[in-house]
Amino acid sequence: MVQEHVAGLITDIDENGTLTINACVPSIDRALLRQYRECTIILQDERRITPRQRAACYALLGEIDEYVNGIRSEAGMEEQKNFLKLDFMLKRMTDAERRMFSLSDCSVTTATAFITFLIEFILANDIPTKFPLVEKADDIGAYVYACLANKKCAVCGRHADLHHAEGSHVGNGFNREEVHHLGREALPLCREHHTECHSMPEAEFLEKYHLEPVKLDERLCKIYKLKK
Repeated sequence: MVQEHVAGLITDIDENGTLTINACVPSIDRALLRQYRECTIILQDERRITPRQRAACYALLGEIDEYVNGIRSEAGMEEQKNFLKLDFMLKRMTDAERRMFSLSDCSVTTATAFITFLIEFILANDIPTKFPLVEKADDIGAYVYACLANKKCAVCGRHADLHHAEGSHVGNGFNREEVHHLGREALPLCREHHTECHSMPEAEFLEKYHLEPVKLDERLCKIYKLKK
């Protein structure tokens, strides 16, 4: 469907979240002919990428470049950046928002999503890093989910087992294969960090490593072969 795109300005937001938008159509005659009544609004984040986010992007791209090419170089990082930005646009942006972006001035929202995308790429391809990935993550929930999906410890990156968070434990005497897991909160932890988590209050463990449990959905239940 051919659609007309116009830019507008939000002039007011009331206490119920209703927006007042001032926008002008390019052609009043065309607007009357097409009988416009409904529109789709894309809310743009006006915040610009932060220095910390930009540094995180390049740190992650550097690790990818070094793994792929055996050495980190400016040319190699630029090649990886261009390839992964295009892949990100195709896989994570909707048709309406799909356009090239720059790490010099993209929005905070775009930067957060791209950092998550790079971390997921690293986890899925078993790319070693010189730093814990959680240190670069903006969206901790998305990071923990990616670790769960790839069975990587959210603390150190080693192979992980499923740790049921407090309130979602499967009690003694219950068959884990028969208990429904959908919606239970979990973390992916290696044996070492699983043991550490059980040796202290869970809240203290989460604060120490800046983690948060995520709810198991159908995809994660399938990965871990858990009853939904």
